[in-house]
Amino acid sequence: MKAKISLSKDKVISKVDDRLYGSFIEHLGRAVYTGIYEPGHASADDMGFRKDVLDAIKELHVPIVRYPGGNFVSGYNWEDGTGPKDKRPKKLELAWSSIETNEVGIDEFQEWAKRCGTEVMMAVNLGTRGPEEARNLVEYCNLDTDTYYANLRRQNGFEKPFGIKLWCLGNEMDGPWQIGAKKPMEYARVATETAKMMKWVDPSIELVACGSSGPFMESFGEWERCVLREAYEHVDYVSLHNYFGNQKDNTPYFLASSLVMDKFIKEVVAICDEIKEEKKSDKTINLSFDEWNVWFHSNEQDKKQERWQIAPPLLEDIYNVEDALVVGTLLITLLKNCDRVKIGCLAQLVNVIAPIMTEKDGCVWLQTIFYPFLHTSVNGRGTALVTDVDCDKYDCEDLKSIPYVDSVAVLSEDESTITIFAVNRSMDSKSELDIDLSGFDGYKACKWVALEGYDVKETNSATDSHVKTVEKAIPETFALEPLSWNMIQLKR
Repeated sequence: MKAKISLSKDKVISKVDDRLYGSFIEHLGRAVYTGIYEPGHASADDMGFRKDVLDAIKELHVPIVRYPGGNFVSGYNWEDGTGPKDKRPKKLELAWSSIETNEVGIDEFQEWAKRCGTEVMMAVNLGTRGPEEARNLVEYCNLDTDTYYANLRRQNGFEKPFGIKLWCLGNEMDGPWQIGAKKPMEYARVATETAKMMKWVDPSIELVACGSSGPFMESFGEWERCVLREAYEHVDYVSLHNYFGNQKDNTPYFLASSLVMDKFIKEVVAICDEIKEEKKSDKTINLSFDEWNVWFHSNEQDKKQERWQIAPPLLEDIYNVEDALVVGTLLITLLKNCDRVKIGCLAQLVNVIAPIMTEKDGCVWLQTIFYPFLHTSVNGRGTALVTDVDCDKYDCEDLKSIPYVDSVAVLSEDESTITIFAVNRSMDSKSELDIDLSGFDGYKACKWVALEGYDVKETNSATDSHVKTVEKAIPETFALEPLSWNMIQLKR
């Protein structure tokens, strides 16, 4: 099988916003407690954060982390996670039927983010609370005034503002599973009034309005139109969420998941532009794909968990090789749409449907999906190029014309490096690669990293982390192995 990848210096998609490689920590399962935070652990720092986990996250160069939810945020009182820890309340957490100790809140999390070298993408509760609590939180986090909530932050030991610049107006408010779920106009009105008040407190912030929880929602489309007609001039982004799974154990179909993501993105972009035209606005609403991943392995296991535990093991999917290939194609799709998708959050970062796993009182280990995210995050910054791929295609159930080779290229900011990311979806055929660099004179291949040669069901574990990428010798002609993820770099 042959494939031709064609690049041209004159054909670009957009500069990549670094926030495309964001992630997510929710007060869910073991993401926080025994995930990023475990005071009794041998590697714990002075605030109880696991330094071994911090080191793994730093390797990923995650620029922004969404917090504290997720479904959790819709029943959360942010004040519970501030001030002296011995006075913080333990509460029933309804979203995940757990007990929240509030040992970690925004006070601690913003410090963790600094130690991690990342920024906070803060979500406000629009389920059980509203504009008043949201604007108070903005004051607490961002203002240097001699006023109640700014002074409360100082009283809690933080003289300088946290400077959180990106905020989510609730989470999945269209979902019946959501605490305080809303009809389209109900959410549109509260989001608009919350946005106004938050920006009156701090005009420098950016706001993300809830879009549909997925393209499968009955109100998809109607929801986005209703929200944007009300909130258009007050918000900056619309959120998208989508998860993918191989419940049918049909690998060729599963590997085409990125086509579903791509269609979802283009439909939401069209709606945003429709409302822009309707309002005759000069403002463009971009997208925040702030929850995406593979998620299905732990569904049955989670049904067996007892209610009202502290940090029970929830959503602990163990990822295999085909999951890593799908994550690779989803990253490629986000890059292909980076002219409008400016923010992305791999959901989530530690233990909960995550690339990084921990053992309580024990080690940290890396899942298969860690590797495509690592190499794309580190090397996929600069300008995304239109990447024409000419290759054979296949049909699978309701998805047609699926290219065997999926690829995108990024030109580094200094234009010294072209990085090509490519997945070969074929189950059994290598793909010989012809790379055509129109206008890119003098670039030569210098590095090739691949995840290849494994059975699609192979996984890593705390005791065996053999599935990983390897660096390969540069050949005269590249041939992508069947069921492989690849990064090829060319330098001039």
